[in-house]
Amino acid sequence: MTATISLSPTAEAEDGLSSSSFSSSSSSSPRLSLAPVGPAPALLDGAWWPRSRDLAAELPSLTAVLDPLWGRITRVTVNPTHWPVVPRKVPVAGHVVKVGWFLSEQDPHELLLLSYRTGRWNLLVVPPQTSAGSAAWLMAAASDPLGTSSASRLMEEAARLRTVSEADRALEAVWDSEGGHEAGEPVARSRVPGVSAAMPRRQTGR
Repeated sequence: MTATISLSPTAEAEDGLSSSSFSSSSSSSPRLSLAPVGPAPALLDGAWWPRSRDLAAELPSLTAVLDPLWGRITRVTVNPTHWPVVPRKVPVAGHVVKVGWFLSEQDPHELLLLSYRTGRWNLLVVPPQTSAGSAAWLMAAASDPLGTSSASRLMEEAARLRTVSEADRALEAVWDSEGGHEAGEPVARSRVPGVSAAMPRRQTGR
């Protein structure tokens, strides 16, 4: 089962990154995308796009969606690099979620959730300030059942794609401002450095 987010088409176009189709959701529901259950688990189980870095405020709505799907979430862990405050416990609907943290052992862009006697799941945490287009790409990539990239690797790839998109828009703006060149007019072509980056290596297993 997959929970999805809603995005503004305008915001997606401005960002320059393509995205999957997302269904509508209310502003109070968590922006969440989960990978479908498959025989071979991916490195990530989906992505969560919180509206702030306040765990006490954000976790209740997240667990409200995940509890019926995965069983009662009893504990979560984060890397404190991007979380100003890591509370020890967060009251949620009907129970309390214990919160822990790991600095070097856990990816800084990942949220680990544990369900009592059920299992554990890893979600990419999309930074709250991320543009809609980048968030859509990240959530789709993290929900790919065949995905083999870590949370940090996906963040790096999204940044690379954003840089390429911004460079393309800058070149288009210069072309438009100069009016291009009329047909038949001699053109002194200048070499424009290309933007390239090696694709992330595929990882195996968790």
